[in-house]
Amino acid sequence: MLRGLDISDMLIIDRLELAFQPGLNVLTGETGAGKSILLDSLGFVLGWRGRADLVRQGAAQGEVTAWFDLPEDHGAHAVLTDAGLPDGPELILRRINGSDGRKTAWVNDRRCSGEVLRALSETLVELHGQHDDRGLLDPKGHRTILDEFAGTGTLRATVRQAWTALGAARKAAARAAQDRAAIAAEEDFLRHAVAELDKLSPEEGEEATLDARRRMMQSAEKIRTDVVTAYEMLGQGGAETAMGDALRWLDGVADKADGALEGPMAALGRAMVELDEAMEGIVAAIDTMSFNPHELEETEERLFAIRALARKHDVMADELAGFADTLRNKLNALDAGEAAQAGLEKAVREGQAAYDAAAAALTAARSKAAGKLDKAVAAELAPLKMERAVFQTQIAPETAGPEGVDAVSFTVATNPGAPAGPLGKIASGGELSRFLLALKVCLAKGQTGLTMIFDEIDRGVGGATADAVGRRLAALAEGGQVLVVTHSPQVAALGAHHWRVAKSVSKGMTLSTVTPLSPDDRIDEVARMLAGDTITDAARAAARELLGVRFAV
Repeated sequence: MLRGLDISDMLIIDRLELAFQPGLNVLTGETGAGKSILLDSLGFVLGWRGRADLVRQGAAQGEVTAWFDLPEDHGAHAVLTDAGLPDGPELILRRINGSDGRKTAWVNDRRCSGEVLRALSETLVELHGQHDDRGLLDPKGHRTILDEFAGTGTLRATVRQAWTALGAARKAAARAAQDRAAIAAEEDFLRHAVAELDKLSPEEGEEATLDARRRMMQSAEKIRTDVVTAYEMLGQGGAETAMGDALRWLDGVADKADGALEGPMAALGRAMVELDEAMEGIVAAIDTMSFNPHELEETEERLFAIRALARKHDVMADELAGFADTLRNKLNALDAGEAAQAGLEKAVREGQAAYDAAAAALTAARSKAAGKLDKAVAAELAPLKMERAVFQTQIAPETAGPEGVDAVSFTVATNPGAPAGPLGKIASGGELSRFLLALKVCLAKGQTGLTMIFDEIDRGVGGATADAVGRRLAALAEGGQVLVVTHSPQVAALGAHHWRVAKSVSKGMTLSTVTPLSPDDRIDEVARMLAGDTITDAARAAARELLGVRFAV
């Protein structure tokens, strides 16, 4: 709950510190005294979008600090954790608005964005006024109100999950059908191309091998002739014979040369060995250069066929084998696509059935809760002097979506025999306030940790009706916290804590002050609200009667 509010240099407030309490907190004062400024300042620190000119004239910046107590199960803890902000039993929000319009915010002394403030505010504060449009006047919010009353969180989560799964199944089926249609459109080409590629069966690296073999065969005849000639020059009758003869001649006279020929003879021996190795290599080369005359023609035909197919499909020759696999996979997908498509369509049907079942369960829960809500609101309207009004929750079919298939709207008939219609069009301002209050009483049961603020929700009502409004507000505040800005003495008298907002002019500057009231001060304030500027003894007596013995002096 909201424990305190510290405001500096905001509009006509120079410095203000407020310490709020559990229960019903009442703020009263003359029109224009600055009550709305308090709400503007609170909304500012909570990140709400509002008026831009909040900084007090002449000040460099305006600043608002608010602090809250957080029970262990409070929803703000999850927001703080998700945002990576410090968490604990106390939450301190601080926001500064510079005169240049710049806004800076802190949560527990850590900088944060306005989005984080707004996310926190949804767990901390609810603001309602006579013309509240966050739930009653906007039909889009009626389903949320009904779901809140019915406690359909688990059912709605199931519907959202089923909707997501159904959407995924539909997308998968549509994508598969689209892909299959695209493949089917080129089926003839695929089958012809795969057959052509399979018939040729090119291998990676084959083009380079064929090209090298072709070049070698084209020049092989000339090369072979030269190589044979070289072999003949080295063999019998050539270098081999000459070297052998020279070695024999030297060997015949070596013993008479006193060792002078041993070196040359050894060198000739080594040369003879090297010569033998060279001749063996030449023989091997000659064998390699021997080929069938038809082989050149066959090699060229295959090489040209591979290159032609690569140009046809606009791929590299070495990529033909992989390209063939790609086309073959497309054909396989097409051939298997009918069975796969059937499986995907089955998944869509199963997803639709699951969604329909979940949505039907949610509809049933809403329909059951609608009757209970109507009875609960009717029970609350009677003490609010609207016992003849009829409140009805209408549920109609709507286009399926993540929140189900139901459109929810609140209709009312405020007088017997009067036609029922949309709440925002039939109810007057005062009636709308009472409908809102009745709904809040019905919805607030079991709700903890949320500060509810009502801004002049009692406008347009008085007497016993105003007293009934005050009693409903007090009931809402039991075990929680409610802040009420009111002009009704009946409502003010029922507050557990009372502040008076006043405006004064000092040295040509208008300032607003907020003062906590003692029991005696409360009597005078309620008397002022009853009698006006001149407070009479009769007004004080009436004020004491309204306040009751609990506040009597």
